Parts: sequence; structure tokens; C-alpha cells
Amino acid sequence: MGDKEKTVCDSSSSSRDQSKVEEEEEEALMALYGSESGWVEARIHCDHLDTLSSDLIHIPTPDTPCNRCHHPAENWLCLSCKDVLCSRFINKHMLDHYQQQNHSVALSFSDLSVWCFSCNSYLDAQVMLPLRPVYETAYILKFGEAPPVRTVEFLQVDDSTSGN
Repeated sequence: MGDKEKTVCDSSSSSRDQSKVEEEEEEALMALYGSESGWVEARIHCDHLDTLSSDLIHIPTPDTPCNRCHHPAENWLCLSCKDVLCSRFINKHMLDHYQQQNHSVALSFSDLSVWCFSCNSYLDAQVMLPLRPVYETAYILKFGEAPPVRTVEFLQVDDSTSGN
């Protein structure tokens, strides 16, 4: 191979190597910040909260089995009718319930997360006021104490036109 051909080949190989390094770095960042890391950004707004039960303080205990198959774990609480049904990883009874009844919002007794089937997203139950009572009640029932208070930092914006 001539020197000119070798230089072209080395240059092409070098750009492919650099591209591969950049691709690996991007994948590492996605793994760190994306879904592969398990980190999911919960929504702070949902249009489906109008279907919530009016009494989310009186709920079944977190050890309640699925109302259909009686499976003892991975159960969810429907926040519309308060049925306790198993997850999509067991027998999919909560998913079936959503599809049949259109009850969109449910609380996981496993980790106390709240999921909206219609939004296909987790909801931040500590920030969304209609969800806070059920989250706090479930936490007390599960752990025997009130949940830790989560502080929310607010960004203060200076209004230079008003002098404040």
C-alpha cells in the first residue's frame, strides 16, 4: 500500500474510531440519565385526575392481595374505584382494569409510585396536590410513620423593570 493510500486509510479509520468513541459516550450518558439507569422524570401535571375517588384517605393496606387472582405482591391501587389489582408483571389485572373501565391513575403498593395509564407516565404524587393525601396515607400504612418532607426549591426571578 502506498503512503498516500495509507494516509487516507488511517484518516478514515481515525474518523470512524472518533465516531465510535462519541457514540459510546452518548450511550453512557443515556445509561446514566436515561431509562436504562432506572431514572424516570415524573410528571407534575396530568389531565386525568378528575376521575380520582373523592376519598383517598381511606384505602386498603399495602399488603392487600389482588382482588382477582389473590396474588400477594406487585399490586396497585386504582385511584378511581380503590380496587387492588396486580401489575403487568404478574397477571396484568390493573392494566385490564384500565382498558375496561378507563380508570387511568393507580398507585403502586410496591414503591408508592403513581402511574397514569392514559399519559403513559409516572406522576409526582408529592407535588401534585390531589395525589398527596393518598401517597401520605399509603406511606403511613406501609412504613408506620409519616413520609419525609420533600423540599422544593423555587427559582427566584428578578424583575429588573419593577426594581424588585
